[in-house]
Amino acid sequence: MSLKTLDLKGFLEHKTLYYDKIDYNYIKKSADILLNHINLPFTIHIVGTNGKGTTGRFLAHYLYKIGFKTLHYSSPHIKKFNERVWLNGFDIDDESLEIAHKFLQNILDEELLEKLTYFEYTTLLAFYISKDCDYLILEAGLGGEFDATNVVKNDLSLITTIGIDHTSFLGDSVEKIARTKMRSVDTKMIIGYQEFASVYDVANSVKLELKDEFNKDIEILRVEDFNIDYNFTFASYLKRNLALVLKCLKELKIDINLEIFNSTPIFGRCQKIKDNIFVDVGHNPLAAKVIFEEFKNKKLTLIYNSYADKDYKEVLTILKPIIDEVYIVPLEDRRVVKKEILESCLKSLDIKEIKSLEFDNKKIYLAFGSFLVVKRFLELISYEKP
Repeated sequence: MSLKTLDLKGFLEHKTLYYDKIDYNYIKKSADILLNHINLPFTIHIVGTNGKGTTGRFLAHYLYKIGFKTLHYSSPHIKKFNERVWLNGFDIDDESLEIAHKFLQNILDEELLEKLTYFEYTTLLAFYISKDCDYLILEAGLGGEFDATNVVKNDLSLITTIGIDHTSFLGDSVEKIARTKMRSVDTKMIIGYQEFASVYDVANSVKLELKDEFNKDIEILRVEDFNIDYNFTFASYLKRNLALVLKCLKELKIDINLEIFNSTPIFGRCQKIKDNIFVDVGHNPLAAKVIFEEFKNKKLTLIYNSYADKDYKEVLTILKPIIDEVYIVPLEDRRVVKKEILESCLKSLDIKEIKSLEFDNKKIYLAFGSFLVVKRFLELISYEKP
């Protein structure tokens, strides 16, 4: 079977979503070939552990609304693949994806098409589709320095909150993870809200490393003010990400109208989908902390599950004061923690588990745990994205 004969859907079904190690050579070679055919717009790279998606969407929405052609590349998706490429205010259409796919099939040989991972290939699709834009906003996958999104030069890097996650790829400490992410910077980094002060020390160390190794002169800026005084219509913790966007816009010398942000379409980030039902794709202790702050002094039914490599016990420990009961949403994925292990964890924390989900208008429900959890929950309640 030749990969050059498959449509995009068939091609991506041939690719694995998961891999054990990153080989940068194939994406680098492929991107070099593509860049012989197209020019990329001003590129803003977003790296961090939490907050990348909303930071990118706030920024992309604003730039689009004030007249710039803008592409926001993010991952993963919740309901449909097209969510990953958000072009000029909308998820990309199937026809545009197919055109980009055919172009890549024509310029890349069979070996590269075979070796590229799912995420690497979709990153190349985003590069191609951005060719006529003014701004390309690239959200890193799980990494930084060797992430597929870092295969092209970035004009500006935004650093969102950094914490412990993806330790098998990025390192087993906040400092190691921050270093891996920040070594993706090419010119200037703006550091947003941080839980750990050591992140700032790492930034200064990386600046020296990049100067010594590549003769890069990196400029480091920090967001100092997170108190944004206006009628913000989203979860309050998202103001931290908005503050990073405002600092970015100031660096770009773009005037700011705060009201424009309130119309930003944000899917799955502490999103109220019904009066008493919320969904959030957070999946780690950092996310649990902000969710706790958002719902403190309330009790809710948590609709939850977790990948086995996540610190689900710490997540549940953080959320315990606001949990009334937990429903373990069934998931079919080899990476998901075994149900009996998660049930044992709930029992050890003295958290009540319910075996079925029957909605009560007097209760508050939150689906939380990952993109996969939110996707499955939305399927269970037959929710359709507006």
